Amino acid sequence: MAIGVTGGLGTGKTFVASVFKAMGAKVLDADRIAHGSLKKGSRPYKRIVKSFGPDILNKRGMIDRKRLAALVFGDSKSLKRLEGIIHPEVIRHIRQKISGARPKDVIVIDAPLLIEAGLLNIVDKLVVVTSSRRNQIKRTIAKFRITEEECAKRIYSQMPLEKKARLADFVVNNDGPKEKTKRKVKKIWKDLVKR
Repeated sequence: MAIGVTGGLGTGKTFVASVFKAMGAKVLDADRIAHGSLKKGSRPYKRIVKSFGPDILNKRGMIDRKRLAALVFGDSKSLKRLEGIIHPEVIRHIRQKISGARPKDVIVIDAPLLIEAGLLNIVDKLVVVTSSRRNQIKRTIAKFRITEEECAKRIYSQMPLEKKARLADFVVNNDGPKEKTKRKVKKIWKDLVKR
């Protein structure tokens, strides 16, 4: 069984995925896969440097994700171009992992752009994690150490949470205490595993 966990920036998707992991799921972190695909010399690395120029590289010749983010967030054409390079790599990796799984495995795909990247057709169930805009901004600023303006650009570049929630099999609101969120996720796990 493949469970997709998605939501908006700063809603707490990774926390929800970690609860599933504690229950026995194998978690595939799409962000980690995407970051891994940016390694110096890789095919996506070469395409990104060719597309966005050498100014996105740091002194060691590696892609500086902050510089790249500054270029693409707020510019939908640049963002689409970047996603066109990274998404196919992430999807290929996830499909490989799913095809290599054992029949009893439960795989959780933690992916902020799961719907946008066209991964909806490879998951059996979709969990959408939501939270208030205020909490999204607060968590994102703390995690990425960016300004509120940069944070807003990133949030607005994603599909609205309400739209994602309408596609969900389960919606987990993550505004309350972590224990409350854990209880919700454990209930979803029990419902799915019983089936």
